[in-house]
Amino acid sequence: MFDLIVKLLVGLVVFVTGMNFMSKGLKACAGGSIRRLFKKIKDNRIASASIGAGTTAIVQSSGATTVMVVGFLGTGAFTFTQGFSVMLGAHLGTTITGILVSLSGFSFSIYLMSLAFIGFILGFFKSENVRSVGEILVGFGILFFGLEAMKATFQDEEISKNIVSFLKTVDFPLLLMVFGALLTCLTQSSSATNGIVIVMVAQNPKLIDSGFYLVLGATIGAMMPAFLASLKSNILAKRVTYSMILVRILGAFVMTLIVWAISGPLFDWIGEIVENKVINVGMLLALFTVIYNVIFILICMPLITPIEGIANRMFKDKESIKKKQSLHYIDDNLLNTPSLAVVQVRKEIENMFNLAKTNMLLGLDAIVNVDLSNSKDIEAREEEIDYINTAISDYLIKLSAKATLADEMKIGSYYHVINDIERIGDHAYNFLNGARAMSREDLHFSDIAKSEFESFKLVLEQMFDIAGNIFKDQNKKDLDKLHELEEQTDNLKEELGNNHFNRIRKNECNNELSPFHSNLLTRLERVADHLTNIGYSIVNPTGDEVKKTNVAVTEA
Repeated sequence: MFDLIVKLLVGLVVFVTGMNFMSKGLKACAGGSIRRLFKKIKDNRIASASIGAGTTAIVQSSGATTVMVVGFLGTGAFTFTQGFSVMLGAHLGTTITGILVSLSGFSFSIYLMSLAFIGFILGFFKSENVRSVGEILVGFGILFFGLEAMKATFQDEEISKNIVSFLKTVDFPLLLMVFGALLTCLTQSSSATNGIVIVMVAQNPKLIDSGFYLVLGATIGAMMPAFLASLKSNILAKRVTYSMILVRILGAFVMTLIVWAISGPLFDWIGEIVENKVINVGMLLALFTVIYNVIFILICMPLITPIEGIANRMFKDKESIKKKQSLHYIDDNLLNTPSLAVVQVRKEIENMFNLAKTNMLLGLDAIVNVDLSNSKDIEAREEEIDYINTAISDYLIKLSAKATLADEMKIGSYYHVINDIERIGDHAYNFLNGARAMSREDLHFSDIAKSEFESFKLVLEQMFDIAGNIFKDQNKKDLDKLHELEEQTDNLKEELGNNHFNRIRKNECNNELSPFHSNLLTRLERVADHLTNIGYSIVNPTGDEVKKTNVAVTEA
């Protein structure tokens, strides 16, 4: 028994490995086209569902497709209708795996296994496309080898007897549905669950009734990858994912009740056609998953708008019910002691400065690597920076009426500083918007360009440290170093711009990147200007007038 269980588990591992190989090869061949297609679809429900089905059929994983959808929802690239429709189609696309699995019941499956060797040979070719095709064939062959291993296990009389005994013990449709859902959650793959069930039923036709309920449960468990991905995403992604889970549970429950209600005549009919060899029982179960998902899509399509309305009411956006924003170090009670209030204002500005620095680094990383994972944090921090800027400005107006002449000089410099910090925050937010635009157009900087931007980033990090220390300690000893680094950024802007256009002339870079590359360099250079202004503003309340004039003219 132990040997047989090990063989069954190894067969499952080989099967899943084959699916992964196929998925990897297919993504390499069509991944770029899929991403571009995803970004072009509008609120056309049929088109969205079709793309979801097609994508899943290609990548052989509804989990991969739904996780991709959660990613698009998180960045605001998808609406509720688009996301929900694509997810609907994804579960139809995954049924292709069941059809493939059912082919293992035919005598020609040995020829399908032989494709693995052909794919292995193709792996030695230099062409990347040929190697990708080879990977698809290897995966296809391995998949069927894993199925044969599982089939051999289910053919064993002792294993078959124990499985029948277990399923008869839990011979209650709803329990079987729950078991199918849990098994899919554990394997993170409805394809794996359906594969096991179809092979099991093919070897034990009398388990066909249990098979129906198990595969219905798998349609619920298939949402586990999307659920996990949505936990760290925005409210829209959560609404679409949770709505799909609830609708999937309702659909599987209703279909289970229907099958249960007509189980007598239904399974008598199935027994007859299987006995007459009209259709392979494994193929019959695979076709059931297709028909169920088609019916499910047809019912849900016209209901997406009301589903969205219900989701909006059920899943409230807690983030939209914002906490009252407040300052950390100052309040009106301190206005009666102006000298202390000035000290506390400086602490508040230091906090604002650190927020802007964090956002600038995250925003730069977002556009350089086209990584939108921190979008939510950047947006929230930008709102906080704007709030602090307005609040400190208002506070300084009140404070200036009570301050001494010496404190008034500091207050004047603080106006300059918070203005420069706020502008740094705006540039950081612009970086995020640039990253979103590049993501929509499927554009990415080359590794060389990324390396060059990293060198620019290192200089800016030094400038942040120096400017922050000058502001905190009121010491101008590092002002020359700050100015020297600012001149270095001017040179870097020119050098990196020339390098980019040289790469374009040599066809080493995509010309479509030029606006993004140029805009990024310009804004990085402006951030350096603002940091220099902060240094001059605190040492000399009139600020670095020449640099401020240049920045103002450039930004105007």
